[in-house]
Amino acid sequence: MNSVDFAGAKVVYRVDGSGPGLVLVHGTGGDSESNWGHLVEHLAPHWTVVRPDYSGSGETLDNGEPLTTAVLAAQVVAAAQAAGAVPFDLIGFSLGAAVAAFISAEYPTLVRSVVLLAGFVSGEDSRQKMQFELWRDLIHFDCKSMARLVLLTGFSPDFLSGLGDAAVNENIETIVRSNNWEGMARQVELDLTIDVRDQARRIVKPVLVIGCTHDYMVPAAHARQLAALIPGARYAEMETGHLAPLEQPARFIEIVSDFLRGRAS
Repeated sequence: MNSVDFAGAKVVYRVDGSGPGLVLVHGTGGDSESNWGHLVEHLAPHWTVVRPDYSGSGETLDNGEPLTTAVLAAQVVAAAQAAGAVPFDLIGFSLGAAVAAFISAEYPTLVRSVVLLAGFVSGEDSRQKMQFELWRDLIHFDCKSMARLVLLTGFSPDFLSGLGDAAVNENIETIVRSNNWEGMARQVELDLTIDVRDQARRIVKPVLVIGCTHDYMVPAAHARQLAALIPGARYAEMETGHLAPLEQPARFIEIVSDFLRGRAS
């Protein structure tokens, strides 16, 4: 692992591979390893893959102040610059998609193209607000129930049913044991207030937005809304739950690689 000191934070990031820069931005409660680690072997032969942990995740340390989209975006950019991976293609997942949209609008000279997976532009609609408030309560009072909810709403019904009881229970225990709960609570507060609609409208880079058909965390309607705001954005949909890179990693790699290579040519 590597780190860069930026604005009072020690931002930890991982670098693998060689070639053009590719920056992967994780989601709420995730980190660079849990969201992306299993995909690196497929991406590193073609790109220099940079995986930052923004504040609240992994081993990144900061002063504990409330998070903003601008702060997380600046941390991601600082990691990419420290890794020497600019300009870069950019993939953002969930909250990371909002951060990636912000970066694409506010740091346009650093970004070549963008993939936004299972993203949302604001947390203001009533369903999202209720979900994030429930997350906040469970994080503080019942982490095991929060872990169960992550699996229930993160995977498609067929995929989760196919895991079997032993695997489900193992996943629950892993989430309870390894998650940065304090950091996730801070990220959830950002989920509730985030608004990148203005940035989405100002993106001028090639963009692929991916929604997930069986997404009960961030329903695909949010991804379609995001795509509609971005001039010229392409839209694709995966037959998965929210955790698409875990549920269908090969299909995700195929979609992303086709888009990025198509842009390069």
